Amino acid sequence: MQELDRLRALADPDRAARAAARHKTGRETLGLTPAAIDEIAAEWRAAHEPEARTALARALWDSNVHDARLVAARLLVQARMQPDDAAWEAILDWADEIDGAEIGDAVMSAAGRRLMADPARLDRIAPWAASRNPWLRRGLLTATLPWAKMNNPKPDDLAIRERVLDLALRLAADRNGAVRQAAQTWARDLAKRDPDRIAAWHAAVAEAARVAEPHPEADPAPDDQER
Repeated sequence: MQELDRLRALADPDRAARAAARHKTGRETLGLTPAAIDEIAAEWRAAHEPEARTALARALWDSNVHDARLVAARLLVQARMQPDDAAWEAILDWADEIDGAEIGDAVMSAAGRRLMADPARLDRIAPWAASRNPWLRRGLLTATLPWAKMNNPKPDDLAIRERVLDLALRLAADRNGAVRQAAQTWARDLAKRDPDRIAAWHAAVAEAARVAEPHPEADPAPDDQER
């Protein structure tokens, strides 16, 4: 595959070794810089129509090379991409394989663009809030972040905000720190635009945490009772 060969030609072994140690996935890593990834992805986006671009993105992803997967995701980051159904399906197919923040952020950046193009797609990823994969729980918040950053949301956008905030109530207390951080990022970005709504959300989070705490006078759990 000539595109993968081109990525390999840009490899930086020292940088790759540091990155591989950080990711701890065992996946081959080339050590490309973010600037190099953005540059080559932009070049290939310009050179391919959407369907061919999606096919290339799938091939790069299937190589299971860390940097190639980053480029694959970047190929699908475009506000106006028509048709984009194939790109959306590729993103959904990749989602279960996400196993780290860097690849997860790249894929969810693309997912956010595809959601903005068709907000009804939120129905497909809302169940991620209950996924056993923490990167999908985090991904739901990352993919919907554009709605937290809107300065002039329309009524439909406000409805999506409320839907995500409801999902984020549970995720704000998630057992995984990366998920909790994503929920706080969502709230922080929206607070810049609607501080009153986020104040109410934080109050709801605090109340949910209070209710979830075991009452000091509560009966012991069955496993703790004397036999």
